[in-house]
Amino acid sequence: MDPTTVGLIGLVVLIIALFSRMPVGFVMALVGFLGFSYLVSLEAGLRLFAKDIFVTFGSYSLTVVPLFILMGQIAFHAGISRRLYDSAYTFLGHFPGGLAMATIGACAGFAAICGSTNAAAATMATVALPEMKRYKYGMELATGSVAAGGSLGILIPPSVIFIIYGIMTEQSIGKLFAAGILPGVLLSVLFILTIYIRVRMKPVLGPPGPKTSLREKLQSLSGVIEMLLIFGLVMGGLFRGFFTPTEAGAAGVFITLMLAVSRRHISWEKFLAAIWESVRISCMVLVIVAGATVFGHFLAVTRIPYILADWVAGLPLPPWAIIGVIVSIYLIGGCFMDSLAMILLTIPIFYPVAVNLGYDPIWFGVIIVLITEMGVITPPVGVNVYVVSGVAKDIPLEIIFKGILPLLGALIVCNIILIIFPQIALFLPSLMR
Repeated sequence: MDPTTVGLIGLVVLIIALFSRMPVGFVMALVGFLGFSYLVSLEAGLRLFAKDIFVTFGSYSLTVVPLFILMGQIAFHAGISRRLYDSAYTFLGHFPGGLAMATIGACAGFAAICGSTNAAAATMATVALPEMKRYKYGMELATGSVAAGGSLGILIPPSVIFIIYGIMTEQSIGKLFAAGILPGVLLSVLFILTIYIRVRMKPVLGPPGPKTSLREKLQSLSGVIEMLLIFGLVMGGLFRGFFTPTEAGAAGVFITLMLAVSRRHISWEKFLAAIWESVRISCMVLVIVAGATVFGHFLAVTRIPYILADWVAGLPLPPWAIIGVIVSIYLIGGCFMDSLAMILLTIPIFYPVAVNLGYDPIWFGVIIVLITEMGVITPPVGVNVYVVSGVAKDIPLEIIFKGILPLLGALIVCNIILIIFPQIALFLPSLMR
């Protein structure tokens, strides 16, 4: 068989294996190894496999990933996420749909010190769903707001996806982080507006909670102050050039741990739990990166990426329409593949196309992350939906998917706004040195 046919067979096998819920990293590594060995030789396949695994797990640039994950885990086990939710609830809970709006606000705040969509969704599902059940919220609104709000974890910095994109494209991770701030705020506002409109149309979905006094509102701000201190140190140091991304991650871990210890919000058992979860999540990310690297080398031998890139670039369409085609491919692919795997497999194909069309690589990174964000809440893969379902085992999956559909519309609107007004993403990076 010719290499292109072998590559297409490999892609089909990969998709079938992913549907069987096999671990993404292992599937990509296995298919990539077998395909490369078939096209080149078994000895070359074994050498490639060993080299890619060793290089990935020994990469200094990837050390930033476990550091930001550890920062988020310490913040979670220290109760910062719950205090963020309590603060948001104090300000918004008395509005119709206020608890769902508070969930979005708390997700945005936690995303600023977390960097993982799965962690944000799981954390807020644990914190917010019991409260919304207590106030008799419609479960489609409650679970939908948690799943969609958790997706902010890959847009608002620090974001693991931005880190991987920056490493792959040799773009400034600091500028990518800066580019995600205003779109993250915009998307949070669009989520809240969507919830408000839904509750106005169907009030039974989100009955208002009790009002709080000004004193209670001011007292609740202590949870926000912690988040702002951590975010200000990490992002401020990056923006001013005081830290490299890895140093920023280490500084974030240090200040988060010091805040938790000084306020006696973390025990030795919780600290060990944070370490364990960080190791588990970091290993998962690195295995996916290593597997995608092996699979990427297999695809390179098949020449499928070059054929697809040439086809997209050669379409008789204006540049904005070609970007639309790329966005559509991501949107469809995100329904079937893990978000990180999608980034790793497709960036080598579409990044050169976007740059050759004259688009800013930082802006393109934000657009790709937003499209990937849709993938974490769309069926059938929709990992955030499964995370929420794992916490709320009594709620059927179809209820959660039904709840995220209006919020998916907000994501589409946000993408359109950023395509029309790219300066929303590029303004803050333009201020950096």
